[in-house]
Amino acid sequence: MANNIELRTYVFLDSLQLQMASFISTISKGYFPVAGQACTILEISPGIEINRLTDIALKATDVKPGIQIVERLFGLLEVHSDFQGEARQAGAAVLGALGLKEQDRMKPVLMTSQLIKNMSDHHAQMINKVRHGNMVLRGDTLYVLELAPAGYAYFAANEAEKASRINIIEVMGFGSFGRVYIAGDEAEVLVSKEIVESRLSGLTGREPQGRKE
Repeated sequence: MANNIELRTYVFLDSLQLQMASFISTISKGYFPVAGQACTILEISPGIEINRLTDIALKATDVKPGIQIVERLFGLLEVHSDFQGEARQAGAAVLGALGLKEQDRMKPVLMTSQLIKNMSDHHAQMINKVRHGNMVLRGDTLYVLELAPAGYAYFAANEAEKASRINIIEVMGFGSFGRVYIAGDEAEVLVSKEIVESRLSGLTGREPQGRKE
């Protein structure tokens, strides 16, 4: 916590995958990223301060903002660039302005990890009605991940796509909790599940309040 601003999520994605870049473009109100670009994602509280931090990031480097979400409690910013150094520098500029380091972020906490095998037609159709990504089909295995802070959902989905041939169905990366829905052949989904949860557990940071070491 610095100047009453809490750093919740801070994560660097070295290379946006094809589906992940397209997914962000689907929900973005800013500049659309493309596959292969690097991005930095940060989430803070209170949310209104994300406007000032966006200004700092954009003036520090030539990054482009893709996602900016301003809620009363939480604020989220995603910036991307063709160059990893630019994306990293934008994040460093924000941390510097806050007087914080990457380690001051919160560690991600897995709240729910579900596998639903051999999806039925009508269940798949219900999910497809509200998704922003690809479709889940009858017979697919669906993996649902819920975690906090929410911003790490984008990291999780990108790592899932790196790991195996899955479809990104939905990613909700803001609010009290983040959620990721991926689907595909059971073997492919299981690979992504194991790698995603391993990568999340490997992220360092402070323990969320109310949780013990």
